[in-house]
Amino acid sequence: MLEPAVWQSMQERQRKLIAIFKSFLKKPIENATLLEIGCGWGMNLLELLRLGFRAENLTGNELLSDRIEGARHNLPPAVHLLPGDASTLPLPEASFDVVYQSTVFSSILDDAFQQRLAAEMWRWVRPGGGILWYDFTYDNPNNPDVRGVTLRRVRELFPQGKMFATRLTLAPPISRLVTRLHPAAYTVFNVVPLLRTHVLCWIGKSE
Repeated sequence: MLEPAVWQSMQERQRKLIAIFKSFLKKPIENATLLEIGCGWGMNLLELLRLGFRAENLTGNELLSDRIEGARHNLPPAVHLLPGDASTLPLPEASFDVVYQSTVFSSILDDAFQQRLAAEMWRWVRPGGGILWYDFTYDNPNNPDVRGVTLRRVRELFPQGKMFATRLTLAPPISRLVTRLHPAAYTVFNVVPLLRTHVLCWIGKSE
């Protein structure tokens, strides 16, 4: 957060998240339940707490044991944490208002596994709730272990949902370069849609 590029991109994402929750969440944010797939060290869940979610209504899942331990250290005890493979979690159908993934699917290179996990995520969403999705759309030529997930692919994964999508996040190499000149340069360059590498989506489930 001490890096201007990171801080600017986080603030941009928060503004978009607030707009999505105000537009699509059907209940007060403090009463909504949310599951994050691939919660890592818990940073996104901390962000959601600051936006108004209650700790007891938040659940995080993480595959890597060191990260789930870090999340347990960083988050309030009331946040539920579930270790293991997300696609095999024994969760009831329609148990969350929001199921959230942030840069998880771009790390899944197997199409069949993507489809399987997406089907489980959709099953866990209550009618009237939705999938919250944040991920990048372009391939990274310097990292063969990830690949971009296009909006077309997102629609393939959740064909039953009604999608709202917005493009955001100035390409990190550009962001790091221009914010060295001045943090406000992030906003100037970010007006060009082709320079935004990520999408934030709400994929709603009909009541």
